[in-house]
Amino acid sequence: MRAALVVLAALAAAPFLGFGEGYSLTLLARVMILAMAAVSLWLLVGGAGLVSLGHAAMLGIGAYAVVVLDDVRITDAAVVVPVAMGAAGLFALVTGAVAIRTSGVHFIMITLAFGQMAFFTASSLAAYGGDDGYTLYGRMTVLGHRWLEDRLVFHYLCLGLLALALLGTQMVLGSRFGRVLRAARENELRVEAVGFSPYPYRLVAYAVAGAVAGLAGVLLANATEFVAPSYLAWQRSGDLLFMVILGGLGSLQGAVLGAVGFVLLEEWLGHLTEHWRLIFGPLLVLSVLFLKGGLVGVLRRG
Repeated sequence: MRAALVVLAALAAAPFLGFGEGYSLTLLARVMILAMAAVSLWLLVGGAGLVSLGHAAMLGIGAYAVVVLDDVRITDAAVVVPVAMGAAGLFALVTGAVAIRTSGVHFIMITLAFGQMAFFTASSLAAYGGDDGYTLYGRMTVLGHRWLEDRLVFHYLCLGLLALALLGTQMVLGSRFGRVLRAARENELRVEAVGFSPYPYRLVAYAVAGAVAGLAGVLLANATEFVAPSYLAWQRSGDLLFMVILGGLGSLQGAVLGAVGFVLLEEWLGHLTEHWRLIFGPLLVLSVLFLKGGLVGVLRRG
């Protein structure tokens, strides 16, 4: 976890090293929020061997929970965060109960289908802007105070929650629950032979990952003060999956490194040319082909 600790330390020091301006803090917040979502996805892909193409649905549901509550002027974090995480976790639990009964490409396609269902549902919500999205009245309050309006406070909130997500995921993987989960990823039949059914373990992991992604959605909604159906699109799920692969499937810290590398590369190329996607796509393909073990593997070999 040393590489992840270095990244977290760098993010903690960044506001005092010339990255304390509004735009820089906004970019760093986006990095940390997507890193948190990538960590939750890594629990499924790297921990349980479940490759999901619908993970952005949980991210978007968390964001839309903020929208629904904001529309009725409920903005306190003590209410918004549990509701958003509960909604995302419940969606993951219900859809996972069906999806986890399958495997391989069938699982990928079912998660994609559920994600697209959530996307089109969000697009049809005319009361919340439909395809045009919804602009929040402001960021969440904390015990009635608008502390999150301060970009520096919000930066360290995102950093603290990312650290908690990493620590929590590491603890889950190190527990008996996590050992069963990883063993089922390696050899499902052997796990069943010693008396464990992988299904409930995978379903709980799916729900937990969904709830953490919902928390990331809350932070993303507050960072941008805007929510749109594109948060739930399969392309966003593809981005999260690529972050996990880019960082390295064999290590939890790879999710953080992958998110940092993905967002910063996207930002840098965007400043170079308006046709940056023509460069970005091939670079991603080349990184998958030649970065064996992902960014974590590169660091270990270095």
